[in-house]
Amino acid sequence: QVQLVESGGGSVQAGGSLRLSCAASGYIWRAACMGWFRQAPGKEREEVAIIHSRGTTDYTDSVKGRFTISQDNGGNILYLQMNSLKPEDTATYYCAAMYTWTTSCSGINWPYWGRGTQVTVSS
Repeated sequence: QVQLVESGGGSVQAGGSLRLSCAASGYIWRAACMGWFRQAPGKEREEVAIIHSRGTTDYTDSVKGRFTISQDNGGNILYLQMNSLKPEDTATYYCAAMYTWTTSCSGINWPYWGRGTQVTVSS
């Protein structure tokens, strides 16, 4: 049984930084795709950053140049380094994983999700 647990959220001033972590357990193989998503109250969940098991990454335009997705060598810990944070980054951030091989993480279904960690950015 796969379990994903996020940590590292908190409250920061605009321009500050946070590093989110997602610990994955319960599966013996490296995930084909892992990703970070976020959802603000009253808005739909959006994809923030994706990483393929081979190391390729993709980011939504609003975070390019500010956020960096990465994972440890074993693929069991996912990170999101968030710099130059803006109030519009305020949301609950979720990590997700998919374990079926694919050549691309674009447009896939994400069967496993964490419970989320809150990020609040104030002016």
